[in-house]
Amino acid sequence: MSIGTAGYGVAVSIQEHTSGLVVLAVDDESAGLDEMKHLLESNPRVGRVVTASDAPEALRLLRSDDARLRSGGADEAAVDAVFADVAMPGLSGMELARVVVAFKNPPALVFITGHEENALEAFELGAIDYIMKPANPERVDRALRFVERVTDPSAGSDRQVESGRERRAIEGGETDPHAFITVELGGTTKLIPRKSVLWVEAQGDYARLHTTEGSHLVRMPLAQLEEQWAEAGFVRIHRSYLVALGLVSELRTSSSGHSVLLRTGGELRELPVSRRHTRELKDRLVHTPRPGWG
Repeated sequence: MSIGTAGYGVAVSIQEHTSGLVVLAVDDESAGLDEMKHLLESNPRVGRVVTASDAPEALRLLRSDDARLRSGGADEAAVDAVFADVAMPGLSGMELARVVVAFKNPPALVFITGHEENALEAFELGAIDYIMKPANPERVDRALRFVERVTDPSAGSDRQVESGRERRAIEGGETDPHAFITVELGGTTKLIPRKSVLWVEAQGDYARLHTTEGSHLVRMPLAQLEEQWAEAGFVRIHRSYLVALGLVSELRTSSSGHSVLLRTGGELRELPVSRRHTRELKDRLVHTPRPGWG
């Protein structure tokens, strides 16, 4: 059945499996909202679906005093998760997320959208998943599994970060658990996409990721990244360096040894190649197609 929330234009749909998750679905397009609502209601993990046609409406509901949807104080939502579109007029899905994450006990955030370019920003804001439209029941179920882990009281305060690591890459149903890597910046956990990494430099027990946006230090030995990223086209060229093979534009030989030139945006970066890695690198360069070669 549906219960109208006076003054908000919000519909609350209660299913037979009322012991499941309470999910708020937010989309300004009625067709998209109906589809999102249907996918959620069809999943046995969900006990109640709340719908809102824009972000301000969603915030009014989350902050309301409706006893049927509350559990706790003025800023504590009984909603377990918010599934939201990104591109909405007025207050966007990202702006909604910035407000929601400031709640004392924020719901889990999941985006269902047709805009893949906002994925990194979403994860930086604390989203646990990012689903590309058109969504399907299997993909939504995967996101709901993450929500269950995050909202499990026995999971501990670090569970949201862990679920972010376990979350699979978002495009095309990819199942690579290493497509993103977490870094800590001033107490904030960020997810860095592997595809933005140009090269990695060993620094003791740490590794420094050099990306298109800057560098980030992670507590992980270079050998571990070498193993995890090998199938993604990263190759060890030196005891201190791991590079994205597709960015190598030139292998140089001089009296002092070997080196490679990497294309890093509009610049070229030269890195040393050790003797023990030279033969393997040459073989990989010959057998791996790269833009601008051949």
